[in-house]
Amino acid sequence: MYAEEVAEMAGRIRDEDIALVRERTSIAEVISDTVTLKSAGGGNLKGLCPFHDEKSPSFNVSPARNVWYCFGCGAGGDAIKFLMDAEHLSFVESVERLAARAGIQLRYVEDDRSAPRPRPQQGQRQRLVAAHVAAVDFYQAQLSTAGARKAREFLAERGFDRAAAERYGCGFAPDAWDLLTKHLRQQGFTHDELVTAGLSRPSRSGSLIDRFRRRLMWPIREITGDVIGFGARKLFDDDDGPKYLNTPETPIYKKSHVLYGIDQAKREIAKQGKVVVVEGYTDVMACHLADVPTAVATCGTAFGADHISVLRRVLFDSDERAGEIIFTFDGDAAGQKAALRAFEDDQRFVGRTFIAVSPDNMDPCELRLAKGDLAVRDLVARREPLVDFALRHVINRYDLDTVDGRVEAMRRAAPLVAKIKDREKRPEYVRKLAGDLGMEIEPVQRAVLAAANGQPAGAPAAPARPAPATPSVDSPRAMVEREALKLALQEPVLAGPMFDAVEAAEYRHPVHVAVRAAIAAAGGAAAATGGAVWIEQVRDACDDLAGQALVGELAVEPLRIDGEPDPRYVSVTMARLQWGSVTGRIKDLKSKIQRINPVSNKDEYFALFGELLSLEQHARALREQAAGGL
Repeated sequence: MYAEEVAEMAGRIRDEDIALVRERTSIAEVISDTVTLKSAGGGNLKGLCPFHDEKSPSFNVSPARNVWYCFGCGAGGDAIKFLMDAEHLSFVESVERLAARAGIQLRYVEDDRSAPRPRPQQGQRQRLVAAHVAAVDFYQAQLSTAGARKAREFLAERGFDRAAAERYGCGFAPDAWDLLTKHLRQQGFTHDELVTAGLSRPSRSGSLIDRFRRRLMWPIREITGDVIGFGARKLFDDDDGPKYLNTPETPIYKKSHVLYGIDQAKREIAKQGKVVVVEGYTDVMACHLADVPTAVATCGTAFGADHISVLRRVLFDSDERAGEIIFTFDGDAAGQKAALRAFEDDQRFVGRTFIAVSPDNMDPCELRLAKGDLAVRDLVARREPLVDFALRHVINRYDLDTVDGRVEAMRRAAPLVAKIKDREKRPEYVRKLAGDLGMEIEPVQRAVLAAANGQPAGAPAAPARPAPATPSVDSPRAMVEREALKLALQEPVLAGPMFDAVEAAEYRHPVHVAVRAAIAAAGGAAAATGGAVWIEQVRDACDDLAGQALVGELAVEPLRIDGEPDPRYVSVTMARLQWGSVTGRIKDLKSKIQRINPVSNKDEYFALFGELLSLEQHARALREQAAGGL
């Protein structure tokens, strides 16, 4: 929840502008930049949550109300909150990002709200991204200069023409100490901003100099397309630096999360349910130009868990739609080691993992240059399961003509078979391993079983502790309360008058009581227009943390009706909500009347009897109203 940030911003960005940003923002478009969404029915969308690992999609988006909620981890909110959580932006930066996207001119005010003023400075993230965009333009302009001849030759020798260089934003860092730094300072970027962005660095004398010199440059973009860093390739023999030099860790560049080419590949990855992981920038370019548009690469670091999380969300890698992950590591020792390391992470994917190795141990860029685009496509098409490659690599290290070699190979290979996540395939791989080793199947089975039992997942489960008793949310009454709250949050224009007319005392479940109170505190459902603004108003008005989470959940949970709700459905729901308390009151009155002496307590008796008749009449009306049920 971010009520504090909203309160802080109240004197800086006008409230009506924040509301306008929420209303004009398509939350599905914003979230689709990082998460592949599929239909969840009822107009809602679903995907894999970007905030926790999961095998089945529990992340729900309601485009009609511009809100999202994850039933797995309980996170939720509007588009502003999504950017805050997904990209670690402040509230200010999130509003500004969405405003720019929607073409909204924000107005800023001091403590006196009647005096709007332009904001003098963007948030840090926007400033750092803007500096990188300016640097891209600078480096691209330098690529056509005489000093960049070596860079142009490098690209041409690898089969990349001017159009390819422009498509990927290739540029050149000139042979100068501070040319970029001076250029960016003239554009208004500060000393601290350039250092923080990783574009400049202090020299020994204390002056500011360029981080990159005499190198071919690739802009590195995050999944949304924002430039957040650079990769720089050495060109000259007298350059004593590393072959590739990348932007250091900055507030916007985290190399363990970044995949080069993801901004251009994400839509095809989602469409094909397939991703090709290569090793370098030129390999990504070669694959894309060879009509393998799903290629991406890591940026100066090994492929790891954070990269997997990014790809799984784009792939929609779930129980419903397992994707394909194809690695194209080189066939040399380093490439084989990387492939085995990738197999260690295989469990993190739901989909199948493969490896594609060129017969000549060429990377995709070299293969395209030597044999053409078709050879690159064939390389990917000839992929083999990563587990097969891993087993073969392990077995080949031992002399299978000896007993010791076969037994040791079995011991080393058995844990790989035990790690195969598709349990139905394990027996087949046991048989295959036994055949490859030239051994009977029984000892191989025992070795695989022992390896499986040695894993933490195979250890005996700890005795379950009794869960604390909590009020049931699955009772018929609680379900009716839940449906009434959903109507107030999702359809306030339709349901508002009837919803507000029913007293809050009709709600029994503590969290439902908190949400009902928040709706009243937000002004009531009848006065609301719906959408993300209304949802956030209710969330902000809720003092109960569980209630805040429930608001987000109910905002995207489908109503229990086929088709669109109508006034009759609202009437039925509200009647059912009141029915329980009315019948309970009738029961209590009948019990009390039976205990009263009608002679000695005549006045009380007839008063209670009159109340009973009134309640029974009300009950009959509710029963008629609720005819048809939920």
